[in-house]
Amino acid sequence: MKLYHGTYIDFKEIDLTKSNRFKDFGKGFYLTNNRQQAVEWSQKRVLRDGGTPIVQEYEFDESLFNDSKLKVLKFSGPTAEWADFIYKNRSRKQPLYRHDFDIVIGPIADDGVAYLLNRFEEGSFSLEELANELRYKKLNNQYYFGTLRAISHLHRIK
Repeated sequence: MKLYHGTYIDFKEIDLTKSNRFKDFGKGFYLTNNRQQAVEWSQKRVLRDGGTPIVQEYEFDESLFNDSKLKVLKFSGPTAEWADFIYKNRSRKQPLYRHDFDIVIGPIADDGVAYLLNRFEEGSFSLEELANELRYKKLNNQYYFGTLRAISHLHRIK
């Protein structure tokens, strides 16, 4: 399968230390199977940080999602478990959350989702109510590669 990474600076090697730890699935390398989503990510980064919009393309053998050598977590949609996982990873108020998944696949929490997560944190929503609100949003999938073992299976093709 092809996966895309939108950026503003081209690079040859993936460096996990350069990732922000308060992202949806934690500190890692993020891709999407939607090329247009990667284009939009790259354009947003250019607006914020300068540079040139770049979309890197990677090849990944999706049969590895079922390989026992990789620990993979897949969310089928915006469920309560997905919302809780994102909340734990994004929260700056809770103790630092770390998971041990090599790869996590699931919907992207956009700015509207961030707003809903803040409402949940304030106590305005229960976890089930949060998940219910999120079901009405059209969310593209993202692919998180959080370990060197997972990244070793990504092969850049462009």
